[in-house]
Amino acid sequence: MNEPTGERQPRQPAAQLDLRGTPCPLNFIRSKLALEKLEPGALLRVELDAGEPEQMVAEGLRGAGHQVVAEPLADGAVALLIHRHGG
Repeated sequence: MNEPTGERQPRQPAAQLDLRGTPCPLNFIRSKLALEKLEPGALLRVELDAGEPEQMVAEGLRGAGHQVVAEPLADGAVALLIHRHGG
């Protein structure tokens, strides 16, 4: 039987998008529209190319008040875990 360790398990994203290969600003627009469909406090996972796409999407969403955490993926990609503000 597994006993709780006191560590919180990460919540699962309510939605996921794979935007690798999607150009700016389309990747930002698609991410923003997906967030608008989610409840406040929900998580969205977005996979996209590292570099400029990662920077533009992360900065734009942070500027809109969302929390964004980046995780590197293989092959020059990154996953952004976005916590929708208001929750």
